Amino acid sequence: PFYHGFLIRVAMMPSSMTSTAKFAAGQISGMSKRGYHHGNLRQALVDAALILIEQKGPTGFTLAEAAKTAGVTPAAVYRHFGGREELIAEGAQQGYDIFADLMEYAYRDGKPSALAAFEATGRAYLAFARKYPGHYQAMFESGLSLNAYPDLNLAATRAQGVLTRAADSLSQHIPADKRPPSAMFSAHIWALSHGVVELFARGNPGAKGQFPPEELLESGIGIYLRGLGLIPPDDH
Repeated sequence: PFYHGFLIRVAMMPSSMTSTAKFAAGQISGMSKRGYHHGNLRQALVDAALILIEQKGPTGFTLAEAAKTAGVTPAAVYRHFGGREELIAEGAQQGYDIFADLMEYAYRDGKPSALAAFEATGRAYLAFARKYPGHYQAMFESGLSLNAYPDLNLAATRAQGVLTRAADSLSQHIPADKRPPSAMFSAHIWALSHGVVELFARGNPGAKGQFPPEELLESGIGIYLRGLGLIPPDDH
């Protein structure tokens, strides 16, 4: 719980604090590797895989490289994982757990307003992608089938559920027979957030566009929600 809480606070820090935050996060993450001798080999391998994924992509490393990065023999990997895909799936599941907690933290039970909470979940998406690129790539770029890993699927569903809840809260003022399906427009916002991350927030944020990613996402969400009639033209 402490580690997850720390990761959430790191993700919500401004970009100017990224280096310090990453150093601090590395110190805590390092405890996992030091703890290997006390039986924490599984997490040490996940940490190693996430480092390699960030450097080389989800398909750019071997189990032998993960073992070397973790400081163990290749044979030791198979005590915990059946292959590289299982190792990546564990990293992805941990990423979805952090992501879902971050979304919950941003949503804050719809406070201070449904609109503010909804927009905060979008910013949380950007923050997560920037601060946890290894997890992000394991989740969205590894080609894993969620149906093949029930725990991974559950974690992913929980993360998406936060955005659906936020969407549902935002549309409560519209009569039930006229409001758009929450699952549908929350999925559209998820897709919009993902697109902004991929095109404008990965690598060097802002380098590929004229406007900061946060502004692009906020204005895009506003235009979309106004088009659905979920917020009035002058409310933003």
